[in-house]
Amino acid sequence: MLSKILSGSECASCRFCCSFRRQSLWETPLFTSEEKESLQIKYPEAKFRPAENSSWTIDLSSEYKTSDPEEEAPCWFLDPHKGCILGKEEKPFDCSIWPLRIMSRQNEKVIALTPTCPAVNKVPAAKIKKLVDEELSDAILKKAEENPDMIKSYREGFPVIKEL
Repeated sequence: MLSKILSGSECASCRFCCSFRRQSLWETPLFTSEEKESLQIKYPEAKFRPAENSSWTIDLSSEYKTSDPEEEAPCWFLDPHKGCILGKEEKPFDCSIWPLRIMSRQNEKVIALTPTCPAVNKVPAAKIKKLVDEELSDAILKKAEENPDMIKSYREGFPVIKEL
């Protein structure tokens, strides 16, 4: 979705979005029950845990080797040489719109920007806002309405790009 502002090679070389600090597990992508079941058949080694409402997320608890809250563990679907192994149709919504997030803030939906993405921090905010306004907000809102359990609670520090 963001290929107009982020290059595939830049994202592939970084992979920041595909590993999770123990203290940031709320950031792991959410899956519907149907998505989880389909992925478990295709990738039986992947582990999932219940998340908010009726959604699921990846379970990385066995991947951490220390108790350090800063330790990172890669997503089950990250190949260190090829990047994400999920096809476009398998990729969870969170991943397909990264570094954007659809969040709930005071009974409204907002599209916010993940402030920790190294690549997007190099892109002018006006360019991101224009892309969201002109091309992405309708698709993001539609997906959120189809899957309300995929909307995460707003976190302070995430710049709001658009109120919906």
